[in-house]
Amino acid sequence: MPRVPLIGVSACTRQIGHHNFHIAGDKYLRAVAIAGLPLVIPALDDLIDPAALLDSVDGLFLTGSPSNVEPHRYGGPASAEGTPHDPSRDQLTLPLIRAAVEAGLPVFGVCRGFQEMNVAFGGSLHQKVHEAGPYADHRERAEDPVEVQYGLSHDLHVQPGGLLERLGLPPRIEVNSVHGQGVERLGGGLRIEALAPDGLIEAFSVEHAQSFALGVQWHPEWKVHDHPYYLALFQGFARACREHAERR
Repeated sequence: MPRVPLIGVSACTRQIGHHNFHIAGDKYLRAVAIAGLPLVIPALDDLIDPAALLDSVDGLFLTGSPSNVEPHRYGGPASAEGTPHDPSRDQLTLPLIRAAVEAGLPVFGVCRGFQEMNVAFGGSLHQKVHEAGPYADHRERAEDPVEVQYGLSHDLHVQPGGLLERLGLPPRIEVNSVHGQGVERLGGGLRIEALAPDGLIEAFSVEHAQSFALGVQWHPEWKVHDHPYYLALFQGFARACREHAERR
């Protein structure tokens, strides 16, 4: 029988009660299961050999999170007081992203994962998109039910000739918008794949990557089977992970 792809999924660190946990959201794991067997990677960079990890998995998925990348990672100013960070996750994922792409491993980043990919390739972030230049407010409203928060929010303009077009996305679709930060300076070697109506970068691919390497700012994992264009992203990732598993 064909080998089931093993997909590494980034974990966030959380303190629950008196103890620390390494966790990944249910919606991400269920969507990743389209591609293979999800394996949550604990944010323990001091105990994980990146080379051994990348030799063991067939894809890397970077989840969204309530936390933000620490601004010193991209030369940004200090965050506003109370901004949630996850330095253990940063310490593991930022170097792991570059290593995974260089190893030809399929990589897919969503929201925080998209922002991590940008930082890993030398880019920077707007810490508050709604206060930066011409951009709209891309945050959800805390008082709305989750179905409204993750509902379709704005148009997405897919750029011609890129990975999203090859995955079957038309020039314009609608996506959700549940983020406060976004790309300021695009990282080196990244290709813009889609823009919001206000010009904010919503997706990029890694140029010259040997395999699938995509980051998106929205949340395609949300009710992925109800949204054909969200599903197309995970199906493309799945194909790349299967191909990697077959080569192994």
